[in-house]
Amino acid sequence: MRPHIAVIDDDEKITSLLRRSLAFEGYEVTTAPDGTAGLNLLSRRNADLVILDVMMPNMDGWEVCRRLREAGIKTPVLLLTARDEVHDRVKGLDLGADDYLVKPFALEELMARVRALLRRRPETAGTETLLQYEDLSLDVEARETARGGRRIELTAKEFDLLHLFMLNPRRVLSRDLIMERIWGYDYSGESNVLEVYIAMLRQKLEEQGEKRLIQTVRGAGYILKGES
Repeated sequence: MRPHIAVIDDDEKITSLLRRSLAFEGYEVTTAPDGTAGLNLLSRRNADLVILDVMMPNMDGWEVCRRLREAGIKTPVLLLTARDEVHDRVKGLDLGADDYLVKPFALEELMARVRALLRRRPETAGTETLLQYEDLSLDVEARETARGGRRIELTAKEFDLLHLFMLNPRRVLSRDLIMERIWGYDYSGESNVLEVYIAMLRQKLEEQGEKRLIQTVRGAGYILKGES
């Protein structure tokens, strides 16, 4: 079955371009011209990926993303935004988006991000479904996280990132390795998406004053390790 991608954007030129290009790559594509129509579309049919413009009439992309996550819909969301301000990117990620792309974008880069978000990593035989490190636990099958009994709500990408750390405790993970494992391709050196996600993970894991577990190793990467 072909992956179904929902494109929600009020720009007819972009919508037409994405419909043709994604269909050429073998995806099934449905479109909606604004946020309200997009939510109606997604309520009628599940999608494997949502490409969502931020600035739209009736309901903007941020609100659409927020409502999807509040409804428990964990479909990956790729935000398209003409605004490259850091706080705008952080807002989208904090609302549950999995990735963002600034307009104007190269079609090849968008396709790479689509493939990365849709990529299914194979299950490893014998892999534990419940991971534990100190007071932090992660249920792989249920995709649930808790610390000291406190339930922590994570976005899909935050969960994948924490899962990678939990599979490699006390091991330094380089930035390049993390980007390849979680996003499946290289961002440009100017991108700080990983740093944004690390900051959001730390905020959620330390919300009640818990000690830091994800440490920065300067010049090397990050490590899951309790403070000495």
